[in-house]
Amino acid sequence: MEEAIRTGTAGLTNEEADRLRAEGKGNNIVQKTSRTYGEIIKENLFTSFNLVLFGLGILLVVLGSPSDAVITSGVVLINVLVAVFQEIKAKRKLDQIALLTKPKAMVIRGGTEKEIDPSDIVLGDLLVLNPGDQVMVDGEITEGKIDADESMLTGESDLIPKKTGETVLSGSYCVNGTAQYQATKVGMESYVNKLSAGAKVFVRELTPLQKEIDLLVRILLAVVVFFSILLGLNFVFNQADILDSVRAASVMFGLAPNSLLLMIVIAYAMGALRITTRGALVQQANSVESLCHVTVLCLDKTGTITANKIKFSEILPIDKTRTEEDMKKMLGTLSRSISASNKTSDAITQACAGEKTAVKQEVPFSSSYKWSGAVFDSEQLKGTFVMGAPEIIMPGYIQDPALADVVTEKAEKGFRMLLFMWNPEPVDLIDGDEKPRLPENLTPLCFIAFSDELRADAKETLEKFIDNGIQIKIISGDNPKTVAALAKQVGLKEADGKPLRIVSGTDLKNLDDAGFAQAAVSATIFGRVTPDQKEKLVMALRSQGHYVAMTGDGVNDMLALKKANLGISMQSGSPATRSVAHIVLLNDSFAVLPEAFSEGQRILTGMQDILKLYLNRLFYLLMLISAVAILGMGFPFTPKQGSIVSLLTLSLPSFAIALWARPMRVKKGSILMKLLHFLIPATIVSCLSCLTVYITFDALRKTELYAQHGLTYMMILIGFIMIIFAEPPIKFFAGGDVVSKDWKPTLLVCGMFSLFIGLMFSEQFRTLFEMQILDFSDYGIIVCIFALWMLILRFVWRSRLVEKYLNIKLDGPDSDSWA
Repeated sequence: MEEAIRTGTAGLTNEEADRLRAEGKGNNIVQKTSRTYGEIIKENLFTSFNLVLFGLGILLVVLGSPSDAVITSGVVLINVLVAVFQEIKAKRKLDQIALLTKPKAMVIRGGTEKEIDPSDIVLGDLLVLNPGDQVMVDGEITEGKIDADESMLTGESDLIPKKTGETVLSGSYCVNGTAQYQATKVGMESYVNKLSAGAKVFVRELTPLQKEIDLLVRILLAVVVFFSILLGLNFVFNQADILDSVRAASVMFGLAPNSLLLMIVIAYAMGALRITTRGALVQQANSVESLCHVTVLCLDKTGTITANKIKFSEILPIDKTRTEEDMKKMLGTLSRSISASNKTSDAITQACAGEKTAVKQEVPFSSSYKWSGAVFDSEQLKGTFVMGAPEIIMPGYIQDPALADVVTEKAEKGFRMLLFMWNPEPVDLIDGDEKPRLPENLTPLCFIAFSDELRADAKETLEKFIDNGIQIKIISGDNPKTVAALAKQVGLKEADGKPLRIVSGTDLKNLDDAGFAQAAVSATIFGRVTPDQKEKLVMALRSQGHYVAMTGDGVNDMLALKKANLGISMQSGSPATRSVAHIVLLNDSFAVLPEAFSEGQRILTGMQDILKLYLNRLFYLLMLISAVAILGMGFPFTPKQGSIVSLLTLSLPSFAIALWARPMRVKKGSILMKLLHFLIPATIVSCLSCLTVYITFDALRKTELYAQHGLTYMMILIGFIMIIFAEPPIKFFAGGDVVSKDWKPTLLVCGMFSLFIGLMFSEQFRTLFEMQILDFSDYGIIVCIFALWMLILRFVWRSRLVEKYLNIKLDGPDSDSWA
């Protein structure tokens, strides 16, 4: 791309910008907020096993059995259509909400700063960077200097100093300082877009559920492939009928639980949509489930227990030679003159009079060194001024014991205390390495007390977290005593009733790795903590097995958010923080988090019920097919019969179960291990009952076809009642799980069963799915065996026979659930 047009400090005019855009020199890149419609359809439809089933369908058509092909492929298509509909519905809503958090660019046009969409940037534009801003396009700094975070591009977390004449790369962030830069590369020429175009895979951390399901699906697919290979060998060596072999293969591949992964995607999409309606935007789908695994929630004080509405309270003079009004005037002039404002300087500006004047040198506030400074050399103001954390910039600063008592009392009441110091002469604040340097010979002028408004809902919100077994840790850059005082005001306390355990950043700095890890676990309040220490605290907690969520709003929280299992940002937070967060709290509503956690619990509960149905069906049918094959009694059911059983008792109910799932407190540990109490008895008893029906009908009627009809009825009944067993509305059905008192799944079963009975009166339906009306006595046999199946299974669950036999303890409901 040609050299960018050189502009002055006024930037381009609107006319020049319009001309450049017309010449194709605009930043014409559409940012993706979620998967495209094409990707949704492709990833739902063209899975490996769907393609195998479609291929078997074509083969069935060639072999003269088109109806089998239609049914086999039709059930797959119904699943795909329902999944695509649900995900597109969620996508549309989430895309609308995502526009609220879309980053903006600050550009100078015609000498005036204005906020524009990044796509409106053109080559040669003059842009402004403040702490927390994202670099939207590649450019060259024309004024000022910053510390840039390029970790999103390089993976390295060290800050990179950037000054006039140096290049900034799109995709990086301004952490400290302010600067103006001119766009030199836009659109596909910019670094981040070239990087995105060349990146083939974006790896995201899988949740515990995704990891277990992925492993399970791989194992089960291998089992299904193994059985399919056996069918192929049977065809080759025993000259089995090719049509029967292909039909059997389609049944085997139809058992593959590949749709489990799709169900997770749909559950995430629906969960994200529900959370969005409550006030939180999910930026990474699986973070919905991550919520329910959280064991430690790390909170930044600002924006969580406080509303980030800082107010100037009072001055506590140290230098008795100056009046309070003189000090306020100095503060007012300082706050109006610096280029990088924040909540603290804004509060000073509102409370203290002063006039803007030229700044000779400036060091913006940074969470890394806990102070800011400015040098003046004008008639209005002369000298070097520094304001920051007292214990950082001048340890042992208070000589007057009475003043020390007042400062301590203020901090213990939750006031934020800063020390204001000066040197009457202009002194350099930058050393030879272009890094901030705290000058010597500073004279303390006064303490400044700031108050912050507590969130009205903070106490109730924290109580909900604690009730769910989640540990709370508050990590802040403020004085530990101030943080602890505010925490006490919202009811935070140690579980053992002892005073809050407090650790300062200075204490952490002096600890070795083992001591640091111990402090991370044992303490609740962390004050005067640097961004690096925040990050290290999160990593220490994770290394000890905790599932960590971190909330934050400032650029100083970005490193910790990136290292957490779950990063949560405020909508008003810096663009850098929002970009790395998994969830963004719209309207900065901290109170929405407990509801979001409940949504995670709802998803996991629903997936556990769906897993019970999927795995029970898969396991007992594999055992049944093996048993029938060993007995030399053919194949137990046809593709059409298997399809109608799957559609009525698994595919359609699964979507309803995911939608109706209830939030329940999630026990820690392997998800699949929790299901063994339900699955082992259900698999064994279901297989034996179905085998009894098949053998009985084969013996009575002497035909495999009639035995298949009887077995199909039995499988449908088992599938329906298994839904009720997974979500028992009353104690009678409890045993495999606790009583849910939720009648919706039971009513769904009644509706589906009524639909099935109605369809059985249709000859076209019976012909299509190879079903047959049986003799009345045959139905009596099925009902008797079914009733025995239900009573025996309930007895095995409640008596824990399998556990007693194996001499193990499985995770299941207590006897109180059905007593």
